[in-house]
Amino acid sequence: MFAVIFLIVFSALHVYVWRRLVRDTTRPGSVLRRVGTCLLIAGPLLTAGAQTVGAIAPFRVRQIMAWPGYLWLVLFLYLLLALLLGEIVRLLLRRKPSAATEADAAVSVGADEVHVDEPQAVSARASGGAAPVPPEPRPEPAGSTALAVARASNVLEPEAPARPEPASPSRRLFVSRVIGGTAAAAALGTVAYGTHSALTGPKVKRLTVPLANLPRAAHGYRIAVVSDMHLGPILGRDFAQHVVDTINRTQPDLIAVVGDLVDGSVADLGTAVEPLAQLRARHGSFFVTGNHEYFVGARQWVDKVRDLGLHPLENTRTELPGFDLAGVNDVTGVDQGQGPDFAKALGDRDRSRASVLLAHQPIVIDDAVRHGVGLQLSGHTHGGQLWPINYVAELANPTVAGLERYGDTQLYVSRGAGAWGPPVRVGAPSDITVVELASKA
Repeated sequence: MFAVIFLIVFSALHVYVWRRLVRDTTRPGSVLRRVGTCLLIAGPLLTAGAQTVGAIAPFRVRQIMAWPGYLWLVLFLYLLLALLLGEIVRLLLRRKPSAATEADAAVSVGADEVHVDEPQAVSARASGGAAPVPPEPRPEPAGSTALAVARASNVLEPEAPARPEPASPSRRLFVSRVIGGTAAAAALGTVAYGTHSALTGPKVKRLTVPLANLPRAAHGYRIAVVSDMHLGPILGRDFAQHVVDTINRTQPDLIAVVGDLVDGSVADLGTAVEPLAQLRARHGSFFVTGNHEYFVGARQWVDKVRDLGLHPLENTRTELPGFDLAGVNDVTGVDQGQGPDFAKALGDRDRSRASVLLAHQPIVIDDAVRHGVGLQLSGHTHGGQLWPINYVAELANPTVAGLERYGDTQLYVSRGAGAWGPPVRVGAPSDITVVELASKA
């Protein structure tokens, strides 16, 4: 039922965009109308194809279909938003008639004025019985009689009809073209900017976090946090290499890969993740699963990252100089019997030691608070990835991006390094965060 409702709404929105962007801006039978109609039919079909072929088509086919399918989805979003704003402009133009319209109305009223003669006397006065006085004839304009005689005798040629002016678009067509063209330009520009932002890779963000119970010897300890790389049909080996090089340049003490590394199987993406073997940090690199790992086979990916030299933390912890580092499986793993187990990861630890927890989704913050975690590092949200979807993400997550405090526990959520679905980011730039721990002692 949900799928049927979604298809109806999705189709209705496409019909609306077609009417405003194609039908209202072109003339029947024109080439532009045909081309626009074909694009608005092909676009959603490509999007549907990119979503459905993943389970059955070869990986190469997925790569070919992913680009146009996903880019159409985000282009359609911004076309729709821009055209809806255009409805406000249409409404304002309807309420305020143009100066030309007002002038035409004034001329029409002047032409329709009628001169009425003064009324004649209705009856004779009682004393004189005088008859009504007929009105005096109005003098004709000079030359009018001669002009009439000349025309009657064909001396003057009849007036030539006015030459028709070249046809111009109606006001409604003009307004539709201006609004439609502006909407298309704004949507294309937004998508182009967002695609460039996503493909150029994450920027380094630095953050200092005071951590309870952290000894003075561990003051300044640096953790490079990277999440949501989403290597797949669009972001591949080159993107992974760029991320690895960016992390290594920060020279961290520890690297935390906080889930959603891939969108595909080891068979398809084994080569794409190989640059992760080049990660370098004084105390190594650690990994926890995200929800997307469970969509494509988490077990095989845990084994793969271990082969690349990363240390998977599956509901477990390790003691590092100055603090405990723990990691839990993503909550999506519950359906596969591999969900998070906070008691196993944190239940018997010494709470006098500082602690850092790696957990893909920020929604487990309440469990972290109950187990006395000092700092939770998460991803998953992408910071919303596409404005205004960030407002939807805020409804589903306690924190969408940045650092916030929950009781005695601090939660930091990265916007992620890659992008899911459309390789586009608008209003949510990607990041790799270097978290520097600060001692309160």
